[in-house]
Amino acid sequence: MKYRKLGTTDLDVSVICLGTMTFGEQNTQQEAFDQMDYVIERGVNFFDTAELYAVMPRKETYGKTEEIVGNWFKEKKNREKIILASKIASKSDGLEWIRDGSETLGFDKLNMNAAIDASLKRLKTDYIDLYQLHWPERKVPKFGQLDYKYDPSDNKWTTIEEVLYNLDQLVKAGKIRYAGLSNETPWGMMKFLQVAKEKNLPRMMSIQNVYSLVNRVFDIANSEVSISENCGLLAYSPLAGGRLSGKYIGDLHPKNARYTLWPQRFSRHHTERGEVAIEKYVNLSKKYGIAPSTFSNAFVNDRPFLTSNIIGATNMNQLKENIDSIDIEISDEMLKEIENIHLTYPNPCV
Repeated sequence: MKYRKLGTTDLDVSVICLGTMTFGEQNTQQEAFDQMDYVIERGVNFFDTAELYAVMPRKETYGKTEEIVGNWFKEKKNREKIILASKIASKSDGLEWIRDGSETLGFDKLNMNAAIDASLKRLKTDYIDLYQLHWPERKVPKFGQLDYKYDPSDNKWTTIEEVLYNLDQLVKAGKIRYAGLSNETPWGMMKFLQVAKEKNLPRMMSIQNVYSLVNRVFDIANSEVSISENCGLLAYSPLAGGRLSGKYIGDLHPKNARYTLWPQRFSRHHTERGEVAIEKYVNLSKKYGIAPSTFSNAFVNDRPFLTSNIIGATNMNQLKENIDSIDIEISDEMLKEIENIHLTYPNPCV
């Protein structure tokens, strides 16, 4: 395994991070335990979860993923060996079961205290190493949107200074060690970093945004901020919801797979241009004798702004292929062929 510093902290996190959102929905607790046991053997020391999980989000499984991770900590008695990341949910339609409802969700003091205390209880721990804002309260492009649409009435969100102050209180209480962003824009990144520096408040150590061969929007502007400000990317959906594994090519519908279960929910990864590009990337991986999942993850691992690549799996073979990517070097020849496909089919799965 390889390791990189988390922002300006002294924490060395594995370049492969275990994503857990399938725990409690597509994976049973025992399957989740098996995954966590296996990744530890492979040198992974970084787990990512969220109060929102399991996915797909619904009242019946809300918080289930954190509960399963917490049960594993209790059984293994190894909490100190894991760098644990979780997230607090923000405003969004259809999340009425989270705290007081979707319209009142946010990063104000009341919400933040309620969210962290509930997460700590479910995770059976006294602290979270990296506490992330799952998505902005502001109206910004996310989850399949690309263009920013200005709304002059969009002013009912917790100020950045107040958010950082609330996080500071959690740090001082010993409930979190560091803070991070997720699904954030370049402007958001810079404002959080600027205000933190000016007010001596917690610095954002990372940004968790989507990134894959078929969604490289992060390259356009976030990447410069990430590198220049030492706020590294925690990449999610590195396989575009599993589509870059090639298992859906030819309109296949594998059992228990995400697009088989919820074909409309992740439509941003399922586009006509995307399917063409995905098949070309899969064929390219086969040309080099590398499993498509391994190849796609290796590209993400190789990016200069990446801190850690958040992989997810529903079975052990998928998990192994994903982690095997740490041993693959992307050659100049491979990169040239990747860029040729990218230039022809840029960002087809935003």
